[in-house]
Amino acid sequence: MKLTPFVAALALASAFSVQAAEKLSVAATAVPHAEILTFIQPALAEQGVELDVKVFTDYVQPNVQVAEGRMDANFFQHQPYLESFNEGRDTSLVSVVGVHIEPFGAYSRKIDSLDQVEEGATIAIPNDPTNGGRALLLLQEAGLITLKDDSKITATPRDIAENPKNLEFYELEAATLPRILDQVAVAMINTNYALEAGLNPTEDALILEGAESPYVNVLVTREGNSDDPAIRKLADALTSEAVREYIKVTYEGAVVPAF
Repeated sequence: MKLTPFVAALALASAFSVQAAEKLSVAATAVPHAEILTFIQPALAEQGVELDVKVFTDYVQPNVQVAEGRMDANFFQHQPYLESFNEGRDTSLVSVVGVHIEPFGAYSRKIDSLDQVEEGATIAIPNDPTNGGRALLLLQEAGLITLKDDSKITATPRDIAENPKNLEFYELEAATLPRILDQVAVAMINTNYALEAGLNPTEDALILEGAESPYVNVLVTREGNSDDPAIRKLADALTSEAVREYIKVTYEGAVVPAF
C-alpha cells in the first residue's frame, strides 16, 4: 500500500520520536522514592525521557548498580550515607540534587513514650554507619544516652559515654527493623521503611526528627554523568512545584520537601 505524503510524514515523525526518546534507568526504594519517580514519569516522557524505575529493598545494591554502570542513577539515600558508601567502597558516586527529608523516628509496640523505656531494654538501630549514628543522636536528643562526641554522625554503640538505663543495642539491616518491632522495646526506623510497613511517622513515632534534619535524600549518579541532559531533566522534574505539592499532600509531614 502506498502511503500518502501526509501519512508518510507522520510515520517518519513517529519513528524519529521513538528513536529520540532516551531511556533512563533509576534504582530506588519503594516508598517514597519509587512513588515519586512514578509520579513524574509522564512529565519526563513529554520531554523525551523514558524513565525505567527498578525497586530495591536494600541500601547497597542501588549504589553498586550505578557504580558498575548497570543503572544510570539512584534515588534512595541521604548525603551522609552516600559519602560513607563512597569512602567504604572506593566509589565515585555524586549527588545531583536534594529532593526531600524523611524524618527518622523511634517506634514501639510495647510502650507509648520514651519515658517508659525500662532498665536494660533492647533498642534496635540500623547497622550502617550513618543511619546507626543518626539513631543514636536522636536517642541522645531524647535524653536516653550521651555520646562521647555528638558531632560524630557515624557513631556506634561503642561511642556511648553514658547509658544510665543500661540499654542493650541491636544493630540490624535497616530494612528488617519494622519486622522486629514485637521483639524489642524500641526500633529506630528510617521513614521509607516505616511507611512500607504501614506505620504513620507523624502519628506512630515516639520521637521524630524535625524538618531541619541534615539528612536530605538526593538523586545520585556516576561522577561525570551529572550534566547528562536526561539526568538534568530528571533533576528538574524531581524539584518541580508539582513534586513539592505531591509530597506534601501524599505524605502529610512524614516526608518533607527539601527545595
